[in-house]
Amino acid sequence: MHNTVVERELELKLILSPERSIPVPARLSYRVDDPFAIHITFHIGSDHPVYWTFARELLVEGVFRPCGHGDVRVWPTKVAGRSVVLMALSSPDGDALLQAPSAQLSAWLERTLRAVPPGSEAERLGIDDGLAELLAPTPGCHDDLWLRDPWPSDESTDGE
Repeated sequence: MHNTVVERELELKLILSPERSIPVPARLSYRVDDPFAIHITFHIGSDHPVYWTFARELLVEGVFRPCGHGDVRVWPTKVAGRSVVLMALSSPDGDALLQAPSAQLSAWLERTLRAVPPGSEAERLGIDDGLAELLAPTPGCHDDLWLRDPWPSDESTDGE
């Protein structure tokens, strides 16, 4: 279960203007070993796909209400009576407004939430275990080592 990946191919729309959009095949990826992030790969007709990574929480919240600021903003809306989620992405290379079908996006997010329930992400990373190991006293270590001055003073008493 540790390397579980939840993926889905989804056709998004790149909004060029209020009247015009073009289809953009995308792959949504969520990895259990990177539990806070979602990864989206856009195949935009060039040789090199475009990769975006942002917080899963942002997309989960964005399905219900506007959220995010800066590089990634997400909000729900209706287009021609259909529920969609809009994602505004900004980078030094340019800005993009993408539209995703709400039902498919929500279904995929639901699968990621089953794989790693909200609030349990840190457990997946083993941060608590790692910290506990780091802070635990090492067996066989002599306490008097901790009491010794690691920087002996320059005032030597040998020469007096």
